[in-house]
Amino acid sequence: MNGAELPYDVSDEYRPEPEPVPAPPAWQDGSFRIGIHTSIAGDIAGSLDIAAKLGANALQIFSASPRMWPRGGTRIADADAARFRERRAALGLGPLVIHDNYLINLASPDRVMRTRSIQAFHDELVRAVSLGADFLVAHPGAGMGAEKSQAIADIADGMRQAARGVKFGSLRILVENTSGMGSALGSRFEEIAAILEQTAELPMGVCLDTAHTFEAGFDITTEKGLEQTVEGVDRLVGLHRVYVLHVNDSKTPLGSRVDRHENIGHGHIGRKAFGRILNHPQLGPGPQGLAGRAFILETPIDKPGDDRRNVRALGDLVGVSVKQAPKAEDGFSMARAEKKSSTQRTQRAQRKKEIPRKTKPKARTKRK
Repeated sequence: MNGAELPYDVSDEYRPEPEPVPAPPAWQDGSFRIGIHTSIAGDIAGSLDIAAKLGANALQIFSASPRMWPRGGTRIADADAARFRERRAALGLGPLVIHDNYLINLASPDRVMRTRSIQAFHDELVRAVSLGADFLVAHPGAGMGAEKSQAIADIADGMRQAARGVKFGSLRILVENTSGMGSALGSRFEEIAAILEQTAELPMGVCLDTAHTFEAGFDITTEKGLEQTVEGVDRLVGLHRVYVLHVNDSKTPLGSRVDRHENIGHGHIGRKAFGRILNHPQLGPGPQGLAGRAFILETPIDKPGDDRRNVRALGDLVGVSVKQAPKAEDGFSMARAEKKSSTQRTQRAQRKKEIPRKTKPKARTKRK
């Protein structure tokens, strides 16, 4: 070459292969994802089998006791988390939704409560990631007399602090709308929009509860009222960010601001209205909706079998026949399962009391 420099050719540059776009999860197949909140009592992996036995193909759980402050973070053992993930994959359930602890209040002006809430929410995120959850549903919190704008800023700041060091993966935080009891925030979609705006760096979304929406004063029982509500949600927070619908009837009337759930068709919303809600083109999994959006029941079990009947009711309303739906176990109910488990524990305790304690034989004394 006689010392001549080779001409630069841009095609010689090394270009690493771009990262492949991850495939969507199996539950985003365009089908209706109907789930129910199941119990984690005894064994957290058992909650998956409960959902399957009730004929659901999605579920919601608590990752720890929802009415107690966790001790030491209550991390889930790696082996238990792995077993949970494997069982979920085997049953084909999804999405998996986790609801956070009821005691958490990121809007609290009390420093001790706020610090405790941030730590507890961090622990919720860690447990959700370990279980492979898709969504963590969170109530916004109650201002307890603080200015609304300050309370919203505190909620957003609390979420950001709790998220430090968490590797989210596919997990997303969903802010749930509320009925507006007391000083609770989130009954107006403007408030939820403000929280989302101030947490833009986090993977966020919305969980829309039908009972809370109705109790907050949005009349979703009429065709006109439902359209106005859907339009308002889309305009303020975006329907594409509503990943989960909590499907609950309401024991209290329109605008009561009192949160009381009822079985589907037995409350003030009514079965006919739920037919419109579930089949609304922008709320379902169709072309105008969102693939994989989950419809999760949080309904009471007043009689054994109410849980199974509510799951079937949603299937009937969206036109999923018994043959098409996941097969439910005849006669199964969380109420019966919990009663049976409680009875077994009582019987074991009684047997322990009845078994006489073994005593050492008295030493024989030698005759003189």
